Amino acid sequence: MLFKLSLSNIRKSFRDYAIYFFTLIIGVAVFYVFNAIGEQTAFLQVSQNTSDIIDLLKNMLNGISAFVSVVLGLLIVYASRFLMKRRNKEFALYLILGMGKGKISAILLIETIIIGIGSLGVGLLIGIGLSQLMSTLVANLFEADMTEYTFMVSTDAIIKTAIYFGIMYVVVMFFNSFMISKCKLINLMQSGKKSEKLKLKNPVLCVIIFIVSVSALGYAYYTAGWKTNDMSTEKLAKLIAIGAVSTFLIFWSVSGMMLRVVMSMKKKYYKGLNSFTFRQISSKINTTVASMTVICLMLFVTICTLSSAFSIRNSMNANLKEMCPADLEIQFKQYNDQTYQDIYVDIVGKAKEFGYDFEEDLSESVHFHSYGDDNFTFADALGSHLEEIQKKYLYMEYDNPEDIVRLSDYNAIRRMYGKDEITLNDNEFAIICDFKSIKAIRDEALTTDKAVTIFGHTLISKYDECQDGFIDISSQHVNIGFYVVPDNVVDENYASVDFLIGNYNAETKEDKQIIEDKIQNKYKDFFKDYTSSVNDSNIGYQYALNTRIDIAEATVGLGAMVTFIGLYIGLIFLISCAAILALKQLSESVDSISRYEMLRKIGAEESDLSKSLFRQTGIFFLLPLLLACVHSVFGMKFATFILETFGTEKLAESIGFTSIMILIIYGGYFLITYLCSKSIIKSHKQ
Repeated sequence: MLFKLSLSNIRKSFRDYAIYFFTLIIGVAVFYVFNAIGEQTAFLQVSQNTSDIIDLLKNMLNGISAFVSVVLGLLIVYASRFLMKRRNKEFALYLILGMGKGKISAILLIETIIIGIGSLGVGLLIGIGLSQLMSTLVANLFEADMTEYTFMVSTDAIIKTAIYFGIMYVVVMFFNSFMISKCKLINLMQSGKKSEKLKLKNPVLCVIIFIVSVSALGYAYYTAGWKTNDMSTEKLAKLIAIGAVSTFLIFWSVSGMMLRVVMSMKKKYYKGLNSFTFRQISSKINTTVASMTVICLMLFVTICTLSSAFSIRNSMNANLKEMCPADLEIQFKQYNDQTYQDIYVDIVGKAKEFGYDFEEDLSESVHFHSYGDDNFTFADALGSHLEEIQKKYLYMEYDNPEDIVRLSDYNAIRRMYGKDEITLNDNEFAIICDFKSIKAIRDEALTTDKAVTIFGHTLISKYDECQDGFIDISSQHVNIGFYVVPDNVVDENYASVDFLIGNYNAETKEDKQIIEDKIQNKYKDFFKDYTSSVNDSNIGYQYALNTRIDIAEATVGLGAMVTFIGLYIGLIFLISCAAILALKQLSESVDSISRYEMLRKIGAEESDLSKSLFRQTGIFFLLPLLLACVHSVFGMKFATFILETFGTEKLAESIGFTSIMILIIYGGYFLITYLCSKSIIKSHKQ
């Protein structure tokens, strides 16, 4: 009997609350897809480095899944609260007919089990299908071979999804039972008759709080967007707290101001159903200030996360071709560990002494070294601007000697990189820099201080600003600046870092990989022999091998990792926000059925009711999104400071793609919510 009654209840509720069931199914599907990535990538033919990155991605997704499960769990509990409210009259009828609270709890328990099994089953089927498409996306992001692809079902992901969602549904069962045990018959019977009292807040207080909140947000925006140089963890936490509190107070004040403002516009307020529409909107916002705040902040995180993730991947992949124009770079620096004075070592010659020839497999190469003048530091380069810049950038190191490169060496590098050479007179220098924020500092110094002294030579800048360029191969803009000077200026006694940059003597990808493996092994063996031969404990050294293949794999791996993490968090947050708003609107539509009936009785047209409902739903969905977009404008301004290393050339493209995703998912929920709400108020038409 109870099972039959539970099935009947689910069938009756399915139409009105299809969004709830749909969200559960999508939640299960998304959870499965991202947790199945580990097994879905097992068939991919990738290098060991890429395989390690995929393993790291799997571990990170496992951790994020725990956080995602909490978000989805809160969403399910929140949704259950609205569903319980919707059924107050039904529960009252059960109690009047003599059914005990225990049996009502049993009905809810059976319903939750049926809904849970149904949503879990359908969600897993959809997830298994989508995971096959995800395999293609993974292969594309990691640039992997899919020749060994086969249809695959992840048993571990199924078990994990079932456990996580099983726990969520158990929590919902306890929540429902607790709610039933606390309810009283009189309250259940009168719930439909209780009209929500619309309390008009003090308009003066609302205006004051609104102005204070906007001012506080302005301070947070300005500090985060234009005072990033001295940003600390404590200050960032403070700004986040200010932003969250200000967001809450803005919604609180707007809920009190909106109706007052519209009511003061007599002609507008009393036109058609505007008075009803705006009172409904004000009531919704007034009773969901905390929810609107959380939704707004979640949308803000979604926009910034998705935009940043896509920007990092797109920019790094685009930069790879430009910033990594050579196959190989070896750096070596030796110094006195007590005095930190550089001790120059010719790495190519030293390697040959041990029987290793790094140049034998290169079709072309440039072997050179940089210099360092202890009397010419970053502070000296800033000249009269030093004090001003130190106030802006508190945590920069100003005492490090500037890197210096001979003109002939730099031009040799530019020829290899396929770039035009530069020219300098005997008394000129050029600064090469591509790290934007540091470039801005150096450019500021060059506006007035164009003369510097390097190795006792007074030189003047040929250019009014830093020139774009680099030496180190990379997929990021990491060159904070070095000086190019005429060859006769440098003092060979101050040679510092030794470089070997070259291209492999191979054309095909396979042949390049063979040389890559050979040089990697040779490099490891040489430095193992070399370090064991250094007997002086005061000698320190730094060495690095960078190759285009390694950089490409790391770039592709990092890009894929941030894309998956951004998508995972962004999709869950976006779906949760839209679902909460949708459920609230549907619940309000059910509670307002009698109001719409009254409007019909006094002559309101059905088209006017639909228009009023559309406006209510639209404004309800739009308000948190609008404020989230404002937050995101300044949030992305702060993000560009962090993203600068990776590059922000593709940021506009990433924001555009994020906007499309929000339009499809968030807009789709809005449209479905409006149609479902419209169906609810029409189905009770007398």
